[in-house]
Amino acid sequence: MVEKPHIDRLLARLPAIEAELSAPGTAANQKRYRELVREHSSLRKLQDKATRYFDLVKTLREHQEMIADAAADAELKDLARSEVPDIEKALPAAELDLTVALLPPDPAANRNAIMEIRAGTGGAEAALFAGDLFRMYSRYAEDRQFKIGIVDASVGESGGYKELILTIEGEGAYSVFEFESGGHRVQRIPTTEAQGRIHTSAATVAVFPEAEAEDELEIKPEDLRIDLFCASGPGGQKVNKTESAVRLTHLPTGIVVQSQDERSQHRNREKAMAVLMARVLDAKRREEEQKMGATRRSMIGTGDRSERIRTYNFPQNRVTDHRINLTLYNLNLVMEGRIDELITALRKHDTELRLQAQVEK
Repeated sequence: MVEKPHIDRLLARLPAIEAELSAPGTAANQKRYRELVREHSSLRKLQDKATRYFDLVKTLREHQEMIADAAADAELKDLARSEVPDIEKALPAAELDLTVALLPPDPAANRNAIMEIRAGTGGAEAALFAGDLFRMYSRYAEDRQFKIGIVDASVGESGGYKELILTIEGEGAYSVFEFESGGHRVQRIPTTEAQGRIHTSAATVAVFPEAEAEDELEIKPEDLRIDLFCASGPGGQKVNKTESAVRLTHLPTGIVVQSQDERSQHRNREKAMAVLMARVLDAKRREEEQKMGATRRSMIGTGDRSERIRTYNFPQNRVTDHRINLTLYNLNLVMEGRIDELITALRKHDTELRLQAQVEK
């Protein structure tokens, strides 16, 4: 059972946070301001969940006392008896919600996301599948009013994409897509297959939180190599004669990012830099997490491209997520962007593992 004094101690911070947020000059320090807003939001959520849970506990106790009171009005006792089962049914879910609200928040959860989709083994069919994944994620993102932006795209010879880098902008975009990183395998009959044989192809997905000012990432000019080139279209033909496309190479890490989707060299550089900073931040986080041992990232999976996380079997209309042993027979809907059941199951499993880790500390 969650202890009320512990909750009260945590919530006692709220007045101080609100006072600091309204103080003149607080907004001038953007890093501190964002920290306060995040903490305030987390505590208000905790307050709502705590109110709900402790109200149920109090009501249940009052009803039980009334039922046990020989002098209590018989009609009121009957009413209390009728309400007790519903209260007892609601309590476990309310306690779980409160316990989850006590978990340390992920500072990257509310950020925009950067997603990279690359064709893997399977040649032209892999590129087509990468395109299908992009369409799936785009439809799901649009349903949630997220904004999709293309940073760079390399089109496959028969369609689809050899490689695609995109931004997903919207509150909590990273927390929605963070568990999509890994290897995605497809089993289906390619349109080019004359004999009707099922082929297995693959694509990989990587998702990073967008870097923000508070990360205090410094990319020194001397650590950056900038190459300019003409943007290319399908088949490699040049789509303009000016060197508007930008390739950035971070020399210390060897990370290479390019953007050619915009006509403006300046905009391409901005987009490429945003992706580069996200990649550098991700590398930094991975390094820190490895030093710390067990990590939040490893609870559901490594996030590595090499880790096979999901299989899409078209002949059986089946999709299986191997990390949580979840199989659905609605692949036709999943490929149309109806992936809520997968996303929700993954986030629920992650929460359960985080709760278990807290108990074991």
